[in-house]
Amino acid sequence: MKPISTLLLVAALSSIAPLASADVLLIDAISEAPANSGDGLLRPRPGQTMDAVRAQFGSPSEELPWVGEPPITRWVYPGFTVYFENEFVINTVVHR
Repeated sequence: MKPISTLLLVAALSSIAPLASADVLLIDAISEAPANSGDGLLRPRPGQTMDAVRAQFGSPSEELPWVGEPPITRWVYPGFTVYFENEFVINTVVHR
């Protein structure tokens, strides 16, 4: 009896094995992201105020109105988008 139950277990497991899959993480693509320095794409840093960003980078090409609570505002520049919470930068995303 024991060999039959082992055989059934092996058959059951082998039937679900083809369903398993994995994604490939491309580390090279991540390392190619520009640094927030003079060597890469210079962009606002977290904690900067709206006034400081405007003084350093000029007026954005698009200012989207705030959404949600706390208010999150987006400023779009040619190479990146800046996200503000209230008056402070929380993130900058480089356009690809």
